[in-house]
Amino acid sequence: MSDALRIGELAQAAGVTSDTIRYYERLRLLPRPARSGAGYRIYAATDIERLQFIKQAQTLGLSLEEIRALLPRGEAGLAECQRVRDLLSAKLGELDTRLTELRAFRRRLARYLRECEETLAGNRGDCCPVLFEITHARDRKTKPRVALARRVKQEQNA
Repeated sequence: MSDALRIGELAQAAGVTSDTIRYYERLRLLPRPARSGAGYRIYAATDIERLQFIKQAQTLGLSLEEIRALLPRGEAGLAECQRVRDLLSAKLGELDTRLTELRAFRRRLARYLRECEETLAGNRGDCCPVLFEITHARDRKTKPRVALARRVKQEQNA
């Protein structure tokens, strides 16, 4: 068996640790390896590809549970393809939601940055509008923003 690898060789080839390989085996992300006469785990070159797929999928934001669901369970036929498609479709939906949230958060941070720059330029008083807004978040929920702005003005003038 010319492509037989021991755990250390597999770990080095795939860029992971031996502990990671054992962990993936326990989670059934890797098939149980054959054993040598001395009891060493013996892996195939295809296990390198599988480990690299797992690591790449993790860097793309997939959980180990999601990765396990993507890995083939048997024959790679139409039923398997449909299962993978459904998983990928759900993940894309999650990512789209996350992107929407990230864009909204980016807009808020950009607004905060503008407000800080205006304050530091002397155009908005001497109170950091961002810190004020964060520390008075409860007021913002119960009162309109205009009323909050008036209160900030009053506190600055006092």
